[in-house]
Amino acid sequence: MIIDLNVTNVIGNVNIPVSNVSMDSRHVGPHTLFVAVKGYTVDGHDFIKQAVEKNASAIICETLPSELDKNITYIVVNDTSYALGFIASAFYNYPSSGLKLIGITGTNGKTTTATLLYNLFKESGCKAGLMSTVVNRIDDIVLQSTHTTPDQITLNRLLSKMVDHGCEYCFMEVSSHAVVQNRISGLIFSGGVFTNLTHDHLDFHKDFKSYRDAKKLFFDSLPDFAFALSNSDDPNGHVMLQNTKARKMFYSLRKPSQFKGIVVENSMEGLHMRINRNDVHFKLRGKFNAYNLLAIFGVAMLLEQEEQDVLTILSSLSHVDGRFHIIENPRGVHCIVDYAHTPDAIENVLKTIDEIRTRNEQLIVVVGAGGNRDKAKRPVMASISARFADVLILTSDNPRNEDALDILNDMKTGLDSVQLSSALTIPDRREAIKTAVMMAKQGDIILVAGKGHETYQEIKGERFPFDDKKILFDFLNT
Repeated sequence: MIIDLNVTNVIGNVNIPVSNVSMDSRHVGPHTLFVAVKGYTVDGHDFIKQAVEKNASAIICETLPSELDKNITYIVVNDTSYALGFIASAFYNYPSSGLKLIGITGTNGKTTTATLLYNLFKESGCKAGLMSTVVNRIDDIVLQSTHTTPDQITLNRLLSKMVDHGCEYCFMEVSSHAVVQNRISGLIFSGGVFTNLTHDHLDFHKDFKSYRDAKKLFFDSLPDFAFALSNSDDPNGHVMLQNTKARKMFYSLRKPSQFKGIVVENSMEGLHMRINRNDVHFKLRGKFNAYNLLAIFGVAMLLEQEEQDVLTILSSLSHVDGRFHIIENPRGVHCIVDYAHTPDAIENVLKTIDEIRTRNEQLIVVVGAGGNRDKAKRPVMASISARFADVLILTSDNPRNEDALDILNDMKTGLDSVQLSSALTIPDRREAIKTAVMMAKQGDIILVAGKGHETYQEIKGERFPFDDKKILFDFLNT
């Protein structure tokens, strides 16, 4: 493979051995190629001196340091983050070309789609890898996940291990941050999936168009031998594929498409759908999961799996951790934990509950919003929650470095005077969940939204153990 790193200057000997590539000066040693990447908050160029002191062999940078070491090779490029993707790929022997790499992007549904694709292919007898917000998997090996999409070096190292373990496929969440930060540069995708696009991450992208264009860049970069599968019902579903060289395919519940589905019934027991003339019952609930199931089915068909086998296995799969996660309990209360932390996600979950509830019960909603993130969505999330809830409890999520009360006050601006007078504000999330359980009677529904699979709460730079599912379970069983 020919790699154009847009090199503008080379000082020193390029014929030197390299046994390690790093973007972190703390991990530099002899024979290390250090790449100085300008990050969102930290600039790797500020750590070139430390890398030199730790005996790095070569430095890749965008601007040369003021002092040069004659024993070090310096290579100047236009964009180090872009170059790093190709360097990491080459260092690990181009692992993304050794399997079928499928990227899933969108505001909501990435984790469910990627995880159930992994589960589907594993159940089909294939060796597969997974890179998700919740967990990374190399066939049966489980690894901790710290980012939706890891950095370039971690990505290629994980892919290399997947190839070594004989994986044929890898299903990977692709975040908008990862696209604009070039974390996926140098990767060879066999397919891409677009789920939907709604209000999120505007603290990073500044406006909706920039957020949309970041997602679109992923499809613009797909090769002509790949497929691009998009949600035709989403207003941006066709926009995403406007400039892609990949084979364009669509899935839909409302419009003509290659992968068409109809929701026959949506209940607490699951979804009854008709997909390509097949009647299938699924354990997953909600229209948002109907779209996820169609995306999964479409990918499986495009990867030439047997239709009946795919639908049979999909019908047996249940929820992904923290996604419309039902907490069984002896009290007969319907308890749901969901990761919904955007206006669209919370509305999808609440609409699903609204469609399947009997109206003879009360719906108690426990919801917050994260700190140091897009503030504009806070009042919107509160407004949507109040519209559906019989009892609304506003609480903290991950306050991070903000005051939890400030976040809750932002949320309250989305409520009218009647909603504001009836809403409960309980900053302590544990107490909020306890209150919901104490208020609930048999048959009632409790939704605890925002954190889903997370097992911590981040406050003032520290992560404290906190698992919505476990806390809810404990209160329900005492």
